[in-house]
Amino acid sequence: MKKLAIIGASGHGKVVADIAEKNGYTDIVFLDDFSTGNCAGYPIIGTSSLISKLTECSFIIAIGNAKIREKFQLQLEDKSIATLIHPNAVISRRVHIAEGTVVMAGAIINSDVSIGRGCIINTGSSVDHDCIVGDYVHVSVGAHVAGTVAIGSYTWIGAGATIVNNISITNDTMIGAGAVVVKDCRESGTYIGIPAKKERYENINFSEQ
Repeated sequence: MKKLAIIGASGHGKVVADIAEKNGYTDIVFLDDFSTGNCAGYPIIGTSSLISKLTECSFIIAIGNAKIREKFQLQLEDKSIATLIHPNAVISRRVHIAEGTVVMAGAIINSDVSIGRGCIINTGSSVDHDCIVGDYVHVSVGAHVAGTVAIGSYTWIGAGATIVNNISITNDTMIGAGAVVVKDCRESGTYIGIPAKKERYENINFSEQ
């Protein structure tokens, strides 16, 4: 019997549970620090404080926030960390996918791509040849990354965004939904629009929000 504990009982967790089923996991439970009851028909058995007490099972983190995913994955260093790939994803034989990453239905990852730890390659997205995707990156639903792109750790590529070929995106960057990135993103921050430009906040007084 393959056992899996999913950390994070949310909508994302529901999708992860479906992929886990398709990967042969037959005993699935959730851990969540804020929710009780069940998620996707599976029990939420307690909070993340139970991590150290669960034995003979694998773990996967189903939390959207990259830094929180990292925090939990570091707590699992002495545990078995799963990597989940939906059977309807298309993955080249020359792809390296690190532990804790989830690849969802309809995703395409082409030749000579490296995907880091704890990433989310979401539904219907694509990562083309010779890309390097850092740790805890999220390539959102329907986003497309062209060939020879380097994406820094903790970066979020928004839904429907397009990254053209030969682009470098630094760490801790958010690419807005539908944006088209045609130049390197050398500064961390939020990039929006077509073509994508860094959002500037100099004139915003957050104390008044």
